[in-house]
Amino acid sequence: MTNVLIVSGHPRLGDDSVANKTILEELASLLPEAAFDQLSDLYPDGVINVEAEQDKLRGADVIVLQYPLWWYGWPSLLQKWVEDVFVHGFSHGSTGTALRGKKLVVSLTTGAAESYYDAQPGGIEHFLAAVKATNALTGLEYAGVLPLYGVSYANRTDAEARADMVERSREHAKRLAEFVSSL
Repeated sequence: MTNVLIVSGHPRLGDDSVANKTILEELASLLPEAAFDQLSDLYPDGVINVEAEQDKLRGADVIVLQYPLWWYGWPSLLQKWVEDVFVHGFSHGSTGTALRGKKLVVSLTTGAAESYYDAQPGGIEHFLAAVKATNALTGLEYAGVLPLYGVSYANRTDAEARADMVERSREHAKRLAEFVSSL
């Protein structure tokens, strides 16, 4: 198996997420050799250990970004991680080749239904402009996006909706693990 790094970009994974937390828990059993980088646990103060994160990225063949789509982009903690870690000389520039040729998979959750994103020009891919620009700059190979739609945090207090969200998140993790394993 290739070296897989799964980066969780949910800033409040422990107390605010059902879908992302379930996906990560399921992935841990489905991809036991994968490395997990839960940014909210590692950097609750937002101070990123750049050298440690760069070392993890160097060792990965496949990088999975797991995050909720917030305000049509990635959450601020994941944005800060990219800003701090993907620096000139590491990820880009004449000597910044550390990410070149590595595959990037985006696994994201949305509160809105799939029909909302399908109605937008370009669908869900439209909301990945920052990801695609980062890939172009760094030489990462975009392997694709696997969205899980309609898992709103607003439903986490409704027992039936929560159970459905957990089951759909488990199914998503299974699809994601199969996709990653095929790369």
